[in-house]
Amino acid sequence: MARKRLSARYPTDLPAWRLLKTHYRDDMKSSSLRALFADDSRRADRFSVTSGDLLLDYSKNLLTDVTRDLLIDLAKQASVPEAVEDLFTGKHVNVTEDRPALHVALRSKMSDQVAFETPGVIDVWRVLTRMENFVTAVQEGELRGHTGQCLTDIVNIGIGGSDLGPVMASRALRHFWRPGMNFHSVSNIDGTQLVDLIETLNPEQTLFVVCSKTFTTQETKSNATAARAWVAETLGEDAVRDHFAAASTNHEAMDTFGINPDYRFGFWDWVGGRYSLWSSIGLSLALVIGTEHFQSLLAGARRMDMHFRQAPPEENMPLLLAMISVWYNNFFGAETHAILPYDNRLDRFPAYLQQLQMESSGKGVRGDSRPVTTATGQIIWGEAGSNAQHSFYQLLHQGTRFVPVDFILPVRSSGATTARQDLAIANCLAQSEALMEGHESDDTYRAHPGNRPSSTILFERLTPETLGQLIALYEHKVFVENVIWGVNPFDQFGVELGKKLATSLEDVVSAEKSYKGRNPSTHRLLERIKKLRST
Repeated sequence: MARKRLSARYPTDLPAWRLLKTHYRDDMKSSSLRALFADDSRRADRFSVTSGDLLLDYSKNLLTDVTRDLLIDLAKQASVPEAVEDLFTGKHVNVTEDRPALHVALRSKMSDQVAFETPGVIDVWRVLTRMENFVTAVQEGELRGHTGQCLTDIVNIGIGGSDLGPVMASRALRHFWRPGMNFHSVSNIDGTQLVDLIETLNPEQTLFVVCSKTFTTQETKSNATAARAWVAETLGEDAVRDHFAAASTNHEAMDTFGINPDYRFGFWDWVGGRYSLWSSIGLSLALVIGTEHFQSLLAGARRMDMHFRQAPPEENMPLLLAMISVWYNNFFGAETHAILPYDNRLDRFPAYLQQLQMESSGKGVRGDSRPVTTATGQIIWGEAGSNAQHSFYQLLHQGTRFVPVDFILPVRSSGATTARQDLAIANCLAQSEALMEGHESDDTYRAHPGNRPSSTILFERLTPETLGQLIALYEHKVFVENVIWGVNPFDQFGVELGKKLATSLEDVVSAEKSYKGRNPSTHRLLERIKKLRST
């Protein structure tokens, strides 16, 4: 069982951890990035690694050859190589829910034979083929709306990974949308997104894609029901089957809703929400960018998968990125990590990584049910490009917080002119240099301390394939971190309690029932809410 792979010993008990602690205290706590570069003219080359279309320059980080060797030793002592094989071979790495986590199978080729013996894996390509046929039929006008008009406006209805994945990728790949196709999304439970959206839509040309494994997620069900009412009211009840598709496994609920059986696409319990873009959850994205580009997205992720599984540790991009993060989190005490993409089409990528990292790593209990003894997940935050420079870079440069940074930089723009992208590149390189070098001044207000670490991920252009590599890079980075800590990154019990309480409070808010809870603050707020509504 994979439970044994999650280090039986606490990471703090491993020899490499103890050596890293001493190394930090004696060598690195007061180290200078400028000195590290001055001592090694080849540092930028020696602390860079490539994988596929991505280059990771991690030379502007507070580490040496000794640090890197010790971090790799820690990964080995924590059984990371064995855990990676467990992931790819379908072992039950999701120990708390006793199942595999096989998002890697969703983008594999059949010849890769990734976890073939796991139920459902052999069906991946059948579902993908059905998706491709459906997408082609919609884009070519073979499948049309109830009145015979082409379906050109795709509305993704989901929440969490069922929203963040398609939304982030659709914005990132805006340059690859098929002409005439449009992507929209509805996620929040307050209903305003849908209300605002339908004012701009023609129901005859709109296809809603409902993304919910159980078809019972409160936010998704509420929004889907409201969208259904709009279609039924404007086009008639019979139109529902022509204007709704679904990624779900609950056929009974889909029957009740009225989803056309030919418009249903399943996935499996070993697909976690924040890892689901590669499954039928990506249907709305595929409908906009087309099957060829969706396949390229999968191919890019597979390319990173193969690198992660096969590359030696010192050249393994996800592993190095993870161990640098562990270094800052657990030895420097960094509580946050900033993601700063210099392409505005990646503006939702920091939010996507927030869920990936914080839902995966926000745990205080290990996979063996024992409490952790180290800090686990960092707070992930960020913003696109020069917008962020006029927002929170002040804190990065002169604030008192220690915040490691990942700069994400395409060389060629996905849409604008070369000259405009040259400005973005210049700003990105200038910011990373300024964070590292700092600036001395007799005017204390204008002095920059520098010595602020960063990594830069460079690639030629934001394409479906490079986006696939980029997402998979961070998926595997998060996996390695959690193996080190002994934490299961594939459950999310922390989000369940609030949702359960919300269900019990719904009738109370609508005044149908009285509040039975014991929380005096909630009681007082409910009284105030009812009073405001009554006036």
